[in-house]
Amino acid sequence: MLLNTLMLALRSIRRNLMRSFLTILGIVIGVSAVITMVTLGNGATLAVQNQISGLGTNLLQVRPGQRMGPGGGGGNAVAFKESDADAIATQIGGIAAVAPEARTNSTLVAYGRNWSSSVIGSTNEWLTTGNWKLVSGREFSNDELRAGAAVCLIGETVRRELFGAQAALGAQLRVKQISCEIVGLLASKGQGAFGNDQDDVVLVPLKTLQRRITGNTRVNTLLVSMQDGSDATRVTAGITQLLRERRKLASGDEDNFNVLDTKQLADTLSGTTKVMTMLLGAVAAVSLLVGGIGIMNIMLVSVTERTREIGLRLAIGALEREVLLQFLIEAVVLAALGGLVGIVLATGASIGLAALMEVPYTFNLAVNVLSFVFSAVIGVVFGYFPARRAARMDPIDALRHE
Repeated sequence: MLLNTLMLALRSIRRNLMRSFLTILGIVIGVSAVITMVTLGNGATLAVQNQISGLGTNLLQVRPGQRMGPGGGGGNAVAFKESDADAIATQIGGIAAVAPEARTNSTLVAYGRNWSSSVIGSTNEWLTTGNWKLVSGREFSNDELRAGAAVCLIGETVRRELFGAQAALGAQLRVKQISCEIVGLLASKGQGAFGNDQDDVVLVPLKTLQRRITGNTRVNTLLVSMQDGSDATRVTAGITQLLRERRKLASGDEDNFNVLDTKQLADTLSGTTKVMTMLLGAVAAVSLLVGGIGIMNIMLVSVTERTREIGLRLAIGALEREVLLQFLIEAVVLAALGGLVGIVLATGASIGLAALMEVPYTFNLAVNVLSFVFSAVIGVVFGYFPARRAARMDPIDALRHE
């Protein structure tokens, strides 16, 4: 009986193809919108996590100032010293590497080309804390770090803009008043978590930057990479206590530095994007309800048009539940077809938009299945009233209907 009812429903749908297509259009749009929004939201979340992890493995950033954000560092914030990095590395457990970092912006010159970039002074530990790899060349030698030699490592953007197709390794790069030999090329890392170009960078030994470029011994940031399995809370507390002692802060004084855990930042940003994804998905799901109302309206019209057919079926012995089932199956089939078409369209749209937005495409089976099931449930909910109306018709009155 169920198979026969299903065939009757399909025959009725096929008899009015254009109307059936227009009926499921709301479901198609709703399912497509929900899946596309959730898929792109998940891709954006993954992109944020990847970009934050690109800052470094288990990374803590220690910066002068009483708070993070604009104005937090302030011009009067007491800078760090290179010895602070050495103290953290030797006195705090669970530390993999500590890199003192000072930076400035400068115009670079090579082969008659100019390019403005960020110049960073640090040690070889900077490569470890930031997960940097060398595509060619070498790190700084201990003698170069101690003497403040005129050597540098450059990022892919600097190499492309200043050297193009020419060989950069071993060439001379002018940074302000000094000429540095390029001893290594950094592997590309692309866009950072805050939209910055991570490859637009030049790395020189810390003493080179301090003595020959900026003329001061300020260290703007301490980059601390923790060992796998280390307790970030404990390490942060240890660093805070050590720096308070080194900076001679009394027990009642507020910290004049702050410690940022990039993992916490990643979790916060990921949580924000997940909430936005859920919100967008919920808004898009409203269109599914609109599609359900459209199905109910068309099914009511269909019941009116087929009144004589319904009366004939009831007159020759069809049960109310059989008529109810026939129209209910029609509504469910329409909604399910809309769900399938919506999934196909959403997959294509998600792949295209993910490439356009430069975020990873992640296929979420649960969202696709849930959207399809929800579309079928909408067919049941909004198709029940028209189906019940058809099943409760009086056969005599239905046969009289013109």
